[in-house]
Amino acid sequence: MTVHLDIVSAEDSIFSGKVERLIATGELGELGVEPGHAPLLTSLNPGPVKVTLPGGEVELFFVSGGMLEVQPHMVTVLADTAIRAEDVDEAKALEAEKDAREALSDQNSEIEYSKAAAELAEAVAQLRTLRAIKKKSGK
Repeated sequence: MTVHLDIVSAEDSIFSGKVERLIATGELGELGVEPGHAPLLTSLNPGPVKVTLPGGEVELFFVSGGMLEVQPHMVTVLADTAIRAEDVDEAKALEAEKDAREALSDQNSEIEYSKAAAELAEAVAQLRTLRAIKKKSGK
């Protein structure tokens, strides 16, 4: 059994097709969606979205946050930013993590601290996604 999945961001439609399963990180932790899942609307934390295609092939995506909507025959990921995991730039993510950690240690205001914390969470989530890809491919 499959369900139709759309992964879209403000810039582009990243994925549209039938899937057997989707695993993403919501506000309360990791959640899985399969055909027949109850309707659901939840916010997504930055992190990987793992999609199992018909036949068992797995694709990974990175979302920087957004919403997940589950309807009886359709699942939609509305992401702030969404990219295919293999398109994540590791050097850029490491630099973003370093910059965010420096900003956190040199905090001048609550607003700057909150921004740096959000940037750190996104960079760490991107790196976690890259590590999952490398582990999957055996590198």
